[in-house]
Amino acid sequence: MALMPRLRQLMRRQSSASTVGARRPTSADRRGDTVHEDALRAMLVDDPNDERAFQALAEIVRRRAAESHVSADPLAAPADESEKQQAADLAVWALAEELAGHPRGWYPLVELGRLSLEDDQEAALRRFATAAERDPSGLALAESMEILREAHLPVEALGLGVGHWRAREHTPEAGRQLVLAAIDADRIFEAKHHLEALALYPDAAVVAPIRHELTLAIAHAEQHRSGT
Repeated sequence: MALMPRLRQLMRRQSSASTVGARRPTSADRRGDTVHEDALRAMLVDDPNDERAFQALAEIVRRRAAESHVSADPLAAPADESEKQQAADLAVWALAEELAGHPRGWYPLVELGRLSLEDDQEAALRRFATAAERDPSGLALAESMEILREAHLPVEALGLGVGHWRAREHTPEAGRQLVLAAIDADRIFEAKHHLEALALYPDAAVVAPIRHELTLAIAHAEQHRSGT
């Protein structure tokens, strides 16, 4: 069963999924996990874009969700791996969705976009766009474009970047991902245009190696196109 129908089932439940900042009941052998989890949740309440804290907490909730599908009965049939993976994804989804409610929370939106991309591309693109709008550094935009490129959606990555990239203000990685998306989409002229725009970033020393890398990438793409 796909992730989105399973998510809708989860959302129909009467009990609240709200857990950020709350201690979860646990057995004594999980006490260390509980202390760690509480600390991570507190960090994410303060900063929902703390990627390391989010990934560490996501690992805990993934493991707990997967373990909930393992029967204590030694004679029971082994748990279905796909169901365990879906349960883990749903647990991370619930975590990301809750943190995305923070007005500055862009990283959880990027994670929601990543999780929903296969089942609902339109919703994923909306989440990536909102994340980009919330983040003045351009990191959300860069990560979103990279996810789209890795999903073989360079045109969508290009559209997202063109709509949100601010060359003077955003991290040069956002510009790098935009140029690479244009190359992936076989739009070499656009790639050259965005490469030139990277020069607007105020720290030339930071941009120089990126421009060199992208210049070589464009040249390679042109050679490949011409068959030489």
